[in-house]
Amino acid sequence: MNDNTIAIFEQFGIRRHFDEEKELWYFSVIDIVAALIEQPNYKKAKSYWSTLKSRLKKEGSEVLTNCDRMKLIAKDGKMRLTDVADVKTILRLVQSVPSRNAEPIKLWLAKVGFERMEEMTDPEKSINRARENWEKLGRSQKWIQQRMMGQETRNKLTDYWNDHDIKPGEEYGILTNIIHSEWSGLTVNEHKNLKNLKAQNLRDHMSEAELIFTALAELSTRQIAENEIAEGLEENKIAAVKGGTVAKNARKELEAKTQQKILSNQNYLKPRIK
Repeated sequence: MNDNTIAIFEQFGIRRHFDEEKELWYFSVIDIVAALIEQPNYKKAKSYWSTLKSRLKKEGSEVLTNCDRMKLIAKDGKMRLTDVADVKTILRLVQSVPSRNAEPIKLWLAKVGFERMEEMTDPEKSINRARENWEKLGRSQKWIQQRMMGQETRNKLTDYWNDHDIKPGEEYGILTNIIHSEWSGLTVNEHKNLKNLKAQNLRDHMSEAELIFTALAELSTRQIAENEIAEGLEENKIAAVKGGTVAKNARKELEAKTQQKILSNQNYLKPRIK
């Protein structure tokens, strides 16, 4: 499932991205500003944001400090860097803009969070929605089953991390990258580059074999961490290397027997219309 989506507030499209590692929504700041000042012209909304940024900078506002840069889809269909912020920062930004839409946007942001929370408390809704989306994208039932099994394996690993002093976000990302690099020989970003992906979710573009070996690496990591009672980042780094190595050895053995590489540059991106 593509985590880069456009949500609608009244007649305004708000670009957003859900970071699975940090479990946070990020929203396009310019799109939020456009909705606040009711300005459908993108260039004028961008100009307003530039002026507001200068004022906030002079005031020493934390809003600017907490804004990030992320590639989101632009009107020309290309992925372009733009200012984004999480819900907490957007709420602070809303307070800086005199607007009759301030309260409606706050309620809208709360609704977005509620929908995600609803999926987390009722996994069946999330699972059914994911399955429907993958079917619409043409994934086979076999691929969908493996993707969902892999996600369950991932969830059990992050549950362990959460209970053993690993902070969601950066530390999750560090451990994930260690596991992935160990089993595949590529970092997550290098694997995405191989598949010509930008902001897309790597797992949604993996082959069945790549999904299986990713799951094996994460399953092995969790079981090794549980066996060693790994606590904190450093001890879990060791478990991550060991777990990734289990999958790496299995990958190399299979590649030797089949003479076929597991890692693939194939993706599920739609071909561009020329």
